[in-house]
Amino acid sequence: MSGHSKWSVIKRKKGSLDAKRGAIFTKMIREITVAAKAGGEDIESNPRLRTAVNKAKSVNMPNDNIERAIKKGSGTLDGVVYEEIRYEGYGPGGVAIMVDCLTDNKNRTTPEIRTIFSKNGGNMGDTGSVSYLFDRNGMILVEPGQTTEDTLMEELLNFDVEDITSDDGGITVITAPDSFNEVSELLMKKGLRLSVNELTYIPKTSITLDEKRASQCLRIVELLDDHDDSQNVYSNYDIPDDIMAKIEG
Repeated sequence: MSGHSKWSVIKRKKGSLDAKRGAIFTKMIREITVAAKAGGEDIESNPRLRTAVNKAKSVNMPNDNIERAIKKGSGTLDGVVYEEIRYEGYGPGGVAIMVDCLTDNKNRTTPEIRTIFSKNGGNMGDTGSVSYLFDRNGMILVEPGQTTEDTLMEELLNFDVEDITSDDGGITVITAPDSFNEVSELLMKKGLRLSVNELTYIPKTSITLDEKRASQCLRIVELLDDHDDSQNVYSNYDIPDDIMAKIEG
């Protein structure tokens, strides 16, 4: 995609990780807990848990926090019971938005998410209203200056990799869901620094926004992402470089 999509915004926001580290740790602890509850505490036989733990380690979450979350999920320690909920809807300019949440109180979370949509130029829809516009894939962003696109192509020939592209010196690897963990672990074993390393939802098509709609869309996505119960926010907006420069300036 041209311009600025969700992925460029992710990279742009990495510099503010420290300011939000507490909130990020809370989200990751919830994901680890739910993953351990759903598939057991054995990381090797639980791909979802392995992905969650790797993501937690990538932002330097202490091992004690990780182990406690696993024990709470597996029932070894008492903990809060979380429910997985996906909210779908449309934002400014008709962009599709999905929000995955983990909550211990659906009656609190649902109206709060609905309010964010309605007060910021969006509209929350029914289940399935926008999910068909996305594909489930693994996404890995290799930080610049470590390897080349051709080298990665050769190393990943035997894996189910759908796309490898270069962008501003970094390299984006898109995998099929089933091959994500193998590819991710291979790249980490090679010592490559990964700025994004996750199973995610990638839009099949994108909607290009003008300056006004772009500002509104970034606002609603940020509010949804900052909600305490939100784990991930996915959208299909595309913001041209010149418009993003005006917004950031």
